Amino acid sequence: MTYQDLISSWSTFSNNIHAFSQQLGLDRLELECDHTALRVNSNQSADQLRQAFAKVGNIISDNMINGRPILIIELDTPLMMGSTAIECVELPYPGEKTYPQEGWEHIELVLDCGATDCDTLAQALLEKAPQLAPVLAGDTDVKVKMSSPKGDKERLANPTIAFKKNGLCVKIHSHGIKAVIASEAE
Repeated sequence: MTYQDLISSWSTFSNNIHAFSQQLGLDRLELECDHTALRVNSNQSADQLRQAFAKVGNIISDNMINGRPILIIELDTPLMMGSTAIECVELPYPGEKTYPQEGWEHIELVLDCGATDCDTLAQALLEKAPQLAPVLAGDTDVKVKMSSPKGDKERLANPTIAFKKNGLCVKIHSHGIKAVIASEAE
């Protein structure tokens, strides 16, 4: 997995993820897409991508989350998904899990509701997108995972709801990645 592979595959990934967002009805909510994330299976790939991304952006966070380094890179030139500018890339170093496919894995959208737990985030999401009730109830072919990942230095709770289907993933969280990073410095 090289940086050039990622750039070459961005158009296909962004079109597919946008279509999935539309299927869920998330596009109508006009949520900020604060970052996109990669998956790699080797430290060597992660190191090479770290070097490549450092040439086109700045590493604004290098934090241990669930026992592995996860970088957030703020890009000099945002990636575009349709008319949406995505300023940051999440580069997690591999953990114990091996991914069937390396490359772009998900986007994260911010539902600015101040939720500090997954139940509150789900309620806020349902208020804005009631069509997601059967999805959240597990009555569709979309898989839903709720979690509250936390960095070693984070002070801001940021619950997450992930929607997954056909190798695509869209995550919703209550605070933008830059606000979470800023909480680490407090």
